[in-house]
Amino acid sequence: MNKEANEASEIPSNLPAHEVVYRRLREQILFGELAPGEAVTIQGLVQSLEAGMTPVREAIRRLISDGALRFQGNRRVSVPTLTASDLEEIAFLRKTIESQLATLAAVQIGHAAIGDLSAIDAALDGAIRQGDVHGYLTANYRFHMRLYDEARAPILQSVADRLWLRFGPSLRVVCGRFGTENLPDRHKELLAALKTGDAAAAARAMEADVEQGTGQMVQVLEETARGNRFD
Repeated sequence: MNKEANEASEIPSNLPAHEVVYRRLREQILFGELAPGEAVTIQGLVQSLEAGMTPVREAIRRLISDGALRFQGNRRVSVPTLTASDLEEIAFLRKTIESQLATLAAVQIGHAAIGDLSAIDAALDGAIRQGDVHGYLTANYRFHMRLYDEARAPILQSVADRLWLRFGPSLRVVCGRFGTENLPDRHKELLAALKTGDAAAAARAMEADVEQGTGQMVQVLEETARGNRFD
C-alpha cells in the first residue's frame, strides 16, 4: 500500500483506549472492511479489534449515533445497506456541503496545501493503476479531508465527514463491481481550479465528483435488486 494512502489509518498512540477502539472500528466501516448488511457479533468485534468489551460497546454506541452502525439484536450489529432514497439524500447533502467546502478552500488555500493534495492524488493514481482498493479508498478520503481543512469551516467539515461514514462502505462495493480503473476521481479538475483560485470551477468539479460516485452506487444497487429478483 502507498505510504501516503496508509497515513489515513495512523491513529495517535497517546489516545485513551476507548478513542483508539472507536477510530479503528470507524475506519473499518469507512473503508468497507465491514460490508453493508453483514451482521457481526459484538464478541467478534472484541476479538478482531483485540480490545475489551467496554470500549467496544462504547465505540458501537457512538457509531450507531453517527448512523454508521445499526443494532440487530442478539448482540449483533451491522452496517446499514443504503437504499435509492438514502443515496438521493446523501448526494444532495454532499453536493451542497462539499461544493461549499471546495468553494471556501479555493479562495484561501496556499501552495503548501496544494502540494499536499497533489501528493495524495499521486498516491491515489498509483492505487488505481495497481488495483489497490484499500489504497484508493484511503487516499480518496485523505484528499477530500485535506481539502476541507483549507476551507476553515469546522461545522461543515464535521457534517461532511459523517456523510462519508454513511456512504463509504457502499463505495467499497462499487470498487468490487467496477474495478479501480473506473472509480470516481475529478481531482485533477479540482487541483487545476485550486491553483488558479477559481472557486466556481472547484465547486463544479466537486459536484461532478459526487454525481459520478453516486451514479455508480445507484447502478450497483439496481443490479443487486435485479439479481435478487431472479434468485
